[in-house]
Amino acid sequence: MEVSVWDTWLVKPDGTKMHFDIIVPKTESVEEKVFSYGRKYLKQKGLDNLELNTSVCSFCHVENCSEEWLRQIQQQGFAIYEMEGCN
Repeated sequence: MEVSVWDTWLVKPDGTKMHFDIIVPKTESVEEKVFSYGRKYLKQKGLDNLELNTSVCSFCHVENCSEEWLRQIQQQGFAIYEMEGCN
């Protein structure tokens, strides 16, 4: 399966940067749907006060889905790849 990768950069309330990708099936790469997945992830992190929009989250590329991402997509409809400041 091919997935769309949406690159996301935010500044947390403490001033540190948070960088993660939102991964969705290529067929579901609709901006507002991707943002809703990102908001769900941020809520899980206790950061639901952060705004997700086109200035902090944008389509990056399409690639083949890894097994880990596929498991996450099957469970919740999307996957998150954490890179910086996510913990």
